[in-house]
Amino acid sequence: MKKLLIFMLVAVMAFSLAACGQKEAPANTEETKTADSDLSYITEKGTLVIGITDYEPMNFKDDSGEWTGFDTEFALLVGEKLGVDVEFVEIDWDNKQNELNSKAVDCIWNGMTLTDEVLASMETTDPYVINAQVVVMASDKVADFADIDSLKELKFAVEAGSAGEAALEENGLDNFTAVAAQSDALMEVASGSADACVIDITMANAMTGEGTSYANLTSGLSLTEEEYGIGFRKGSDAAAAVNDIIKALKEDGSLQKLAEKYELTLVD
Repeated sequence: MKKLLIFMLVAVMAFSLAACGQKEAPANTEETKTADSDLSYITEKGTLVIGITDYEPMNFKDDSGEWTGFDTEFALLVGEKLGVDVEFVEIDWDNKQNELNSKAVDCIWNGMTLTDEVLASMETTDPYVINAQVVVMASDKVADFADIDSLKELKFAVEAGSAGEAALEENGLDNFTAVAAQSDALMEVASGSADACVIDITMANAMTGEGTSYANLTSGLSLTEEEYGIGFRKGSDAAAAVNDIIKALKEDGSLQKLAEKYELTLVD
């Protein structure tokens, strides 16, 4: 009987020790929060890496080869508020989601339209600039194309994976060549390889018409109206932090001053 009691006591002690050893740390510790925070990841490495394309007036290179533009200057203001450096990396726009998910870049900030696809796959900021997808063609022909039906015989160029490509497809305009960038789409029209292209009105205003490299091109029919936002990894807490900074930059007039410089319209 005594041996049985001793055996039972040893078993109880062993079970108690095992239970203590298996006790898990609380799931909501500060260390876990930090590990899961995209904002902490960015601030701790000290650099916000931004995926862009060459897209005037949002991000483009000046005469000295440095990146400039509305989104470039905007990002630098935000980086200063976050206390981090800002690095711009030119990406393949059609591959932007992979660049973001692999952490090759921390966000997409390049006049990005807040499409349903973008909203579903990224953590986005509130919209900040109003945009539209417009048809660009030779100035002496634009008056002949005032509705969607009149466009159906045209050959288009458009940036792959862009809101412009989606606008063409939504309007049943399937005769198009997808190119690497919006600037390439403009070149296709200028060279005669395409009759027209669909690009953002922000770029059309900056790069076509009198005094530009495409003086004989102009924008015509608008296919969509839309808004730009900044995209972070899905679930990222950085988007909310940047939203707070955007609000402050609007309140102090900095963002409006920048919009006037680049002839853009802010979202109210």
